Amino acid sequence: MIVSEAFKGKTYAVLGLARSGLATVATLVTSGARVVAWDSREEARALVEGKAELGDPMEIDLGGFDGIVVSPGVPLNRHPIAMRARIAGVPIIGDIELFALARPTLPPHKVVGITGTNGKSTTTALIHHIIEQAGYPTVMGGNIGLPILSQPPLEPNLHGVGIYVLELSSYQIDLTHSLDCDVAVLLNITPDHLDRYDGFEGYVASKARLFAMQSAGHKAVIAIDDEPSRSISNQICAAKGSGEDVVEVASTQVDATEQLAWPALQGPHNAQNVAVAMVTAAVLDIDAATTKAALASYASLPHRMQAVGTRNGVLYVNDSKATNAASTAPALAAWPAIDGKPRIHWILGGVAKSDNLDECVPHFANVAHAYTIGEAGHMFADLLRPHMAVDDSEMLSAAVRRAARIAQPGDVVLLSPACASFDQFRDFEARGDAFAAAVAALEQGGE
Repeated sequence: MIVSEAFKGKTYAVLGLARSGLATVATLVTSGARVVAWDSREEARALVEGKAELGDPMEIDLGGFDGIVVSPGVPLNRHPIAMRARIAGVPIIGDIELFALARPTLPPHKVVGITGTNGKSTTTALIHHIIEQAGYPTVMGGNIGLPILSQPPLEPNLHGVGIYVLELSSYQIDLTHSLDCDVAVLLNITPDHLDRYDGFEGYVASKARLFAMQSAGHKAVIAIDDEPSRSISNQICAAKGSGEDVVEVASTQVDATEQLAWPALQGPHNAQNVAVAMVTAAVLDIDAATTKAALASYASLPHRMQAVGTRNGVLYVNDSKATNAASTAPALAAWPAIDGKPRIHWILGGVAKSDNLDECVPHFANVAHAYTIGEAGHMFADLLRPHMAVDDSEMLSAAVRRAARIAQPGDVVLLSPACASFDQFRDFEARGDAFAAAVAALEQGGE
């Protein structure tokens, strides 16, 4: 874990004892800080009892505290802790801010921070993979993988620095005030999480703060495929008086033919992820040959356009993380029809977040057959029948078996549900695992 003299003798309240909260308590206690921890769940409090004091920050005297560390999931626009902290004059921060405060005491390193609405996890994992292949000590954290405070400090090797790669949600950016990224990356901005912000403008402003915290000479890599991202790029240039610290990127910079050589990075949406990763690698002085080799060897994150097997020339892809139509649309675009012949056998359904699939409509021509499952199955089957062949399969395992009987070599069986999973599965991971198990059963001859 990260241990730092920066916290010695200070006092913090930690509200929320899930993974990042427990890592925060461990870091602060080991660093010599006084910690008062709280969670509404008794079983969570039991995990820190004897290691930290227990006390609800909504009830204890906050005088003399150096900060209240909250989970990014705490809605500060509605939670009473925000007003209580303001009255007490105590800053509300997150574990990313603690990492930022610890940085001066860590061995030589750089930080790459990645934000945006869509594609953050893939791009973070891809950049981390490129850096790793280039021989740098590196870890990734933030909104992906293990909490950054629970990971050991990077010890520099012959490159002289380690590189931390952080996926940063808008919530995490809201809770940091001093994270000065050596490279800050913005992928795209579309409306999201508007229940936490004062309209779309407030959400955009949250993303922009990542770049406002950067010092001179540190680079901003910004994909300018959407207007809000272009606007942020223009704001940075105006604020700094020049554009020399800003590198603009567009998905059109990626050659579609060359992209075919990168199996886990197919589709127009991944073109932006690749373009940003390539430019970020160049900013870090990683040579182009190393970067392109890493693009070819990169493996998809679980449940995000993850190839789980090939059977009789048919590719099976787990995109269970796509829990709404906007997330599914890029997957449908990833395998266009060839000579007018659609190739995708699309498994969708679950708990619907809307009564339409409007974002997917432009890509219906790529779908050879749809297989609907779960609570929304009947509704989506009725919606899709005017456009394509549909099998109202109800169960995921049945959908996989039926798709396997119909799909031809060169086709793709795609689980991209456009729905939440909670009607039939614990979460999207469990749904993706069930899909992979159904595919494995096919490969073993079980039909």
